[in-house]
Amino acid sequence: MICSKFLFALCASALVRGTPVAQDCKAFPGSASWPSSNDWSRLNKTVDGRLFTPLLPGGVCHPGQPNYNADQCPNLLGAWRTFEYHAEDPISVMWDNWTNYSCVPLDGFPCSGTGYPSYVLTDIFTARKNQVRLIVKSSGHDYLGRSIAPGSLSIWTHHLNKIKYHEGQFKLAGSGKIIPGDAITAEAGTKMVDVYTTASQHNRAVVGGGGKTVSQGGFVTGGGHSILAPHYGLAADGVLEMEVVTPDGNIITVNEDQHSDLFWAMRGGGGSTFGVLTSVTVKTHPEKKLTMVLFMAFTAPEAPFTLDLATWGASQLPYLSDSGLSGYLMATVNSTPPIPIPGLPERVAGLMGKTIILDTQDTVKINKIFQPLNKTIQERWPGQVNLFVQTQPYDSFMDWYAENFDDGQAGGSVYLISRLLDKKTLTNDLDALSDALKPILLNDGWLGTYLVAGKGVIQAQPRGGGNAVHPAWRKAYVHARWGYDPWDAAAGEKAREILDARFEPLRKLTPDGGSYMNEAIFP
Repeated sequence: MICSKFLFALCASALVRGTPVAQDCKAFPGSASWPSSNDWSRLNKTVDGRLFTPLLPGGVCHPGQPNYNADQCPNLLGAWRTFEYHAEDPISVMWDNWTNYSCVPLDGFPCSGTGYPSYVLTDIFTARKNQVRLIVKSSGHDYLGRSIAPGSLSIWTHHLNKIKYHEGQFKLAGSGKIIPGDAITAEAGTKMVDVYTTASQHNRAVVGGGGKTVSQGGFVTGGGHSILAPHYGLAADGVLEMEVVTPDGNIITVNEDQHSDLFWAMRGGGGSTFGVLTSVTVKTHPEKKLTMVLFMAFTAPEAPFTLDLATWGASQLPYLSDSGLSGYLMATVNSTPPIPIPGLPERVAGLMGKTIILDTQDTVKINKIFQPLNKTIQERWPGQVNLFVQTQPYDSFMDWYAENFDDGQAGGSVYLISRLLDKKTLTNDLDALSDALKPILLNDGWLGTYLVAGKGVIQAQPRGGGNAVHPAWRKAYVHARWGYDPWDAAAGEKAREILDARFEPLRKLTPDGGSYMNEAIFP
């Protein structure tokens, strides 16, 4: 299906001819308020045949489904684990728990449409008038399940993927104000890799996500953390202008000079919350050479001081961030090593991960960053803790990204929880920090401690004087993240209970803190 943003607002709705139902609950297939087949047919004519009932993606492996194909089922099983497959399907999402496991391509599982949208189209006005639940899907890379809902009407923005590069300056709609510097306008369905590629062709970089299939719409509207955020701010901080379809069907352009309230809200206030984003213009930055820095401060999981080591490692994160490092680390008392080193034990404890440092390939300078850490290690745990540092230079961010993008697996199930941690929390009272980390580390072994905040986010100056990202970002150094893998509804409920309980001490330690909207716990 080819998507046209103008159909969001311009189609003359066939469904509106019925009497709207005054109710709080949304209409659902089979209910009295659900539009009739004739209503849907009229709408389909209105949108030039772009309305369709989607086939269940997992139906390929289930006899009795219209798309069942025994020969193709093995291929689907392989594709199901990739981000790319789910991004290209109009209703499929990355993680099965958000479909209520209603049609996964596995033996022993049922297959029905109860967990999926009923129709897919490119119109917003119709859904509003008939109390039909409306959701928006681009790539489906969503940890909160917001891009799917049972019995809903789904707007698929995946094919809104045009890119325009603005060299030297960008002129705001309405006021005509000139903003100096190169910028990129990307439609909401544009994949992150395509935005990066366009910027790199002009020797520029943009703040974006780690996965190739992450699209602009949900990423930017949720705030958008990035390995480049400690240098340039969050993705939402770099937005210059947005094109939006409002709930009443109007296409408007929002920026600091017109519709400024909506411009504020949609930069960090949540995807599909205030309107449907159709395009966004973001500023670019010089594409610099960089060095990837892999490091591990580690010991054996059997050591009696693993919690102390992991806590101390977490306390060093503000220093590492202020020294120019950004990236994805974990504090652990027992996990597999994230860096393949010959002769390394199968399980390790400590602080470790993958980072980058911009604008330098000087290994002497980089190694000096780790000298204070090594000094403490030798003083506190002589002969018991090892510090490993490995560097690899890259000529550009795009060169690094091409080899190190997020290629994790989809097709499973996951619930996430997160907390933004500031320098005071991480450095002032290590006993209190240890007590807060203990329920997570001792029960589950690890905690993601991501260097995606720090100076660039704290000192960011969004257009118009601010935006809707959580204020906790403006003092955060670390985005702490952890997750659970449920396999059915009962396991999912238990997983959420565990997540909530494990993170409660960390929340109490940071009463003025918050979470990253796109990776927060599901209620």
